[in-house]
Order: sequence, then structure tokens, then C-alpha cells
Amino acid sequence: MGKIYEELTDRLREFITSQPVYFVATAPESGGHVNVSPKGYADTFAVLDQTTVAYLDLEGSGVETIAHIRDNGRITVMFCAFSGKPNIVRLYGTGTVVTPEDPQFAQLIGKFGPHPGVRSIIVIACDRITDSCGFSVPFMTFEKDRTLLDEWAGRKDVQERRAYRAKNNRESIDGLPALRPDETDPVHLHS
Repeated sequence: MGKIYEELTDRLREFITSQPVYFVATAPESGGHVNVSPKGYADTFAVLDQTTVAYLDLEGSGVETIAHIRDNGRITVMFCAFSGKPNIVRLYGTGTVVTPEDPQFAQLIGKFGPHPGVRSIIVIACDRITDSCGFSVPFMTFEKDRTLLDEWAGRKDVQERRAYRAKNNRESIDGLPALRPDETDPVHLHS
């Protein structure tokens, strides 16, 4: 049976920060496509306090999460156990996109491991924290993180990354605005 929590307990914190993969779901306010993105690199997720979490948004194929958060703020993050005791934790809340120009960015970036290709930090104020059994989630063995995303971002110089973001990160697949032109400049330092 699932349980609802007022805040992230020590047990929940330990569980979510030890998972090698998590899933982020968002959707536009009306119409459009629901988006679910798998996220790797455990050091890209941080618990900030009892009801606030954040993750490092790395450059990639799309920009749905940023567009959807700017459209309506709704976001859900899900963690599930692929080893050990079965468990699923969902964090429902309101997201904020923190870009390198935001005063909060410098304070937050140190909470994450070093990664090139940082677009933003997504901060989530959780209004519902739940866990459930996860009895049907299969056992799977974690071998290691794929390094391809970091390698891909690390090969691009500032101009190439700026051009990529201008072409691919200005709007969602449904045409919602995402990164503004002044937000397409890459972060000069790794996280």
C-alpha cells in the first residue's frame, strides 16, 4: 500500500539519492505531448531540504521539460528500485527553471557533480511525496553510467553549443517557448 509523506524522510532521501536513474514527467497546460525523460548520472540530483529537490538539466535532444515548466510549472519525478527491496518514490510539485543568469544558479551548481553541457537547474518544490510497492518492477543490474552525453557536450566549442541550442532548444515539439535567445549561451564552467 502506498504512503503519502509531508516531507522527505531520511529513508526516502537515502533511497532517491542512491538510484542510478530517475524519470521526469511534464506536460503542457492544454493539448500537446506528455513528456517523460529518463535521467542518468546520480550526481545530477540533489535534495535541497525536506520538500525541495533539484536536478541538473544537461544539453540533449529536446527541451520539453523547460518549456512545460515555463508553461504551467507541473512536474513529477519518479525513482524506482531495480535492485534490493521493491520501492517506487514519486515527487510531485512545481518546477522552476534556474539558468546561469539567475542569482540562484551559482549557489546551486556546487550541489552537483562535474558535467559539461549544463543548460539549467530544475528546482522542484514538492507538494506531494509518495512511495509505493514496486512489486512488478524487474530486477536489473547497474553496470556503469554511459559517458556519451558528457563526451558529446565536451567535444563542442562555445559557438557549436550556442548554435545547437539556438536550433534545438528555443521551443518544444509543440511550439511552446523554452530557452530564450539570451539563455542559449553555454555555461563556461562545468558543474
